[in-house]
Amino acid sequence: MHGRKLLNRIFSSVYGFAIVALFYHHLFTFTALHLRGRLSIFMLISDFILAFMWFTSQSFFMNPVTRQQFPENLKQWVDNKDFPAIDIFICTADPSKEPPLTTVNTVLSVLAYDYPTEKLSAYVSDDGGSKLILFALMEAAEFARNWVPYCRENKIEQRCPEEYFRRNHTITSQFQIIENLYLDMKMRIENVVERGEVVDECISDPQQRQAFSKWTKGFTPKDHPAIIQVLLESDKDKDIKGYSIPNLIYVSREKSTTSLHHFKAGALNALLRVSEAMTNAPIILTLDCDMYSNDPQTLQRVLCYFCDPSIRSKLGYVQFPQRYHGLNDDDLYGGDNVRTFRISPSGLDGLGGPDNCGTGCFFNRRALFGSPSSVTSLEHSGDSMAISSVSVVEIASHVASCNYEYNNTEWGTKVGIKYGTLVEDIYTGYMMHCEGWDSIFCDTERPAFLGEVPINLEDVLSQVKRWAFGHLEVLSCKYSPLTFGTKALGILRASCYIHYVFWPFWCIPVTLYASVPQLSLLNNISIFPKVSDPWFILYVFLFFGAYAHDFIQFILFKEYLTKKLGITTKGFNVTSKVVGQDERKMYDQSVFTFGIPSPMFVPLATVSIINLIAFVRGIVTVIFRMESLDELFIQLFIAGFAVVNCLPIYEAMLLRSDHGKMPERIVITSSVLAGVLCIAFSLIVS
Repeated sequence: MHGRKLLNRIFSSVYGFAIVALFYHHLFTFTALHLRGRLSIFMLISDFILAFMWFTSQSFFMNPVTRQQFPENLKQWVDNKDFPAIDIFICTADPSKEPPLTTVNTVLSVLAYDYPTEKLSAYVSDDGGSKLILFALMEAAEFARNWVPYCRENKIEQRCPEEYFRRNHTITSQFQIIENLYLDMKMRIENVVERGEVVDECISDPQQRQAFSKWTKGFTPKDHPAIIQVLLESDKDKDIKGYSIPNLIYVSREKSTTSLHHFKAGALNALLRVSEAMTNAPIILTLDCDMYSNDPQTLQRVLCYFCDPSIRSKLGYVQFPQRYHGLNDDDLYGGDNVRTFRISPSGLDGLGGPDNCGTGCFFNRRALFGSPSSVTSLEHSGDSMAISSVSVVEIASHVASCNYEYNNTEWGTKVGIKYGTLVEDIYTGYMMHCEGWDSIFCDTERPAFLGEVPINLEDVLSQVKRWAFGHLEVLSCKYSPLTFGTKALGILRASCYIHYVFWPFWCIPVTLYASVPQLSLLNNISIFPKVSDPWFILYVFLFFGAYAHDFIQFILFKEYLTKKLGITTKGFNVTSKVVGQDERKMYDQSVFTFGIPSPMFVPLATVSIINLIAFVRGIVTVIFRMESLDELFIQLFIAGFAVVNCLPIYEAMLLRSDHGKMPERIVITSSVLAGVLCIAFSLIVS
């Protein structure tokens, strides 16, 4: 690790000097009065943004940390009977986009943790108030009575039922019984989802039927009362072996068309208040509904940090990386996102702790109520009433109401998950760090959680667009990392968050480098140094140096390297998602899908057309005038580099006839736009 830090710092120094030299070159080019000097302003803008992003990114490599846990030593600090209670928050919002069966598998995977059942509670936030989710969870509660003891007795490592039964197993009578129970439950849930309604014949228990009485005629996903339903209670309910089973609570906060709800952040804060009224565990795990538990020992690993007396007083949260199953061999859309979810958090961990990723995060409940010095103990009292009692459910319903936060205005600002941005996760973690809390990055050999990634391009671009807007909101807020963060965290640590919030500005240099050199090439205008010019070496070093540094960072992660070598990594299983068969097949074959007429495809197609035209024109120019290669080489290289990366786009535009073919109107619009840009540029420079 020490050698890695030293090499990072040496490379940063050398590369930094190269960037300074680049701007020295820009200065002399820009002061020239000829056309090349005037066009170079675009490259100067691009290089300035790229340099700024590079300098802010170097903080991640100054002190990277790799940690290892030894749960077997946990008994030195705490006995099993003294383990702290843990509340698990699972969020879902729309059963049409987040299938109820996916949520059920996530719930069952955490209910089966190797942990004292009486100290484990799972809260499911259904922000759309769907009968389908409640029905699915009722089915899950019944199946859990068989699943939880089965997993513990047989020491099952994979406790997500769907993934467990997908594998090859030694068939025993007990296995067949459990599998049949799961398949029966799965069939009932899928039948109800397909029907889109929970009819009376689907429910035999009168008490369960009563739970659906709040779905009255005026009930809508955006306007409905709070619903709290205790589906399992550890003090009363038992599994088939007669042992207690973890709590399972369904929560749908009150919604009104006249009130702000703050999306996922609002749902999490409602869960925070509801759980405080019911179980009030000192540790909280937040999970997306598609992020199932992949390691039954995860809670013990987390306690290695929360029970460590040397760090627990200021420990705000422990963050696990987002890791995924169902990725194709080429990770077509970059869903694994190694840099964001593993490399950068590892670097931040050496500076006081990683950012919050929104899922797979264990919070110290105290940390959500203020700074380490201002917060008092929030331990749960031992003489509380049963969580299913009328009075407790009434209190829980009250704190889940629309108007509760208006009477407690610190929610979302000083208390709980922070509001004001689409990336509430990173903003909340950032503000906790500013308040004085530390965090820890826990990247285990076996992934603690595995989730699902978008497998079509439109979903990927929509997700990136939401992240971009969210980061810009954090940049422009009162507590911007650029101003407030620099004072609260220091320049080195704040630089990491500055890098995050300026991430959307990557689009500027990418757009300029994808168009200006190519449009200049079409007009035989050289804007970069000749191959024979000594400055050419500088550009070569900057390009290949950046790629080499990234490559080294990626291969340092064993999972990435072993996957590329064709070696199976422990814990990863290629599985199906609930999507169209054609879409899944194309993704598994590493084929891009452009079949949806999304306006977000227009810029991609336009740039690809411009680069193809420029590259062909450049090749023709070089063939008939070989001496031009010396001055046009860099532009020809950039255009060729873009063309190679745009091959799937050309294929979707011209060659394909399947569902992934780019819609004709997108192709026509992009072609017209590309033509207009080429003509306009020619007129400007002529």
